[in-house]
Order: sequence, then C-alpha cells, then structure tokens
Amino acid sequence: MSNELRVTVKSLAPTPTGCGVFLGNGDEKVIAIFVDHSAAAAITMFMHHVKKPRPLTHDFIANILTGLDIKVEKMVINDLKDDTFFARIFLHQENELGRKIVEIDARPSDSIAMALQQKCPIFVNREVWNQAENMIWAFEEASSGMEDEDDLGEEEEG
Repeated sequence: MSNELRVTVKSLAPTPTGCGVFLGNGDEKVIAIFVDHSAAAAITMFMHHVKKPRPLTHDFIANILTGLDIKVEKMVINDLKDDTFFARIFLHQENELGRKIVEIDARPSDSIAMALQQKCPIFVNREVWNQAENMIWAFEEASSGMEDEDDLGEEEEG
C-alpha cells in the first residue's frame, strides 16, 4: 500500500482571513487547508483556466521550469505540525546528462496552485491524512448553496 493518498480540490470557501481549500478523495473525509486571499486567487484562476494578460508569479515559475525542460511530477502534503500543513513539490528533469528528481519544500497553497496549473497529481501522506481533522461538515456547509459540480482539479477527459 502506498504511503500517499491521491486527493482532488473539492472546493474553496471564503473565510474572514482568506479561504479554506477542501481536499478529498471520496465522500468519507475532507481536509481543509487555510490559505491567504492571494493564494486562493491563484488556485481559483488555475481551477477555472483563467487567461491572464501577463504572467503572474506561478506562471513565471512555470515558464522557468519549461525553459529548463523540468516537469512538475507531483505535490505531496507531507507533514502537519501545530495545525500547519507542509508540502513538497517533486520536479523531474531528463536530459543528455541523465535523469534527476528534485524534491522542494513549499507551502501547500503554492504547491496546490502549481499542481493545478501543471495538471499533476496532488497527494497527502497517509499519516497526515489520518492526523488531520475531518472537515466534511464545513465542506458540506460551504457547498450547501452551490450547485453540484464535478470535483475540481481533476484532469479533463478528452
């Protein structure tokens, strides 16, 4: 059994200080990561494929990665300490010198935005998943006024 659980972004809900990003892998549990307004705006733009007139920070980083022929392989929420989530982004580069995978520490908010932008999978470490509070009640409350939609953050079929 893998130590990582694949999740999707179920929705975002505004809070007084930012937004809650709800992550889930089914109907039994949903975890919430609270992010600031700017991170929530970036996540929302990538979820809805918003075209921007000029590159924003995540676009700029993606352009650098593309220029260096580096792909974002996955992101993992790997730790939870004092109600703060931690994440890692895994980058993959292959060229004439060989294959290299680099693991980089990052905020979950930036990692989620980058994963959505790059259409790569989002994972949560199983220990973190088990330790995190089940926020399905908050997700259901936030979703009660919204129309039923497919999970956000999944790749489009086609």
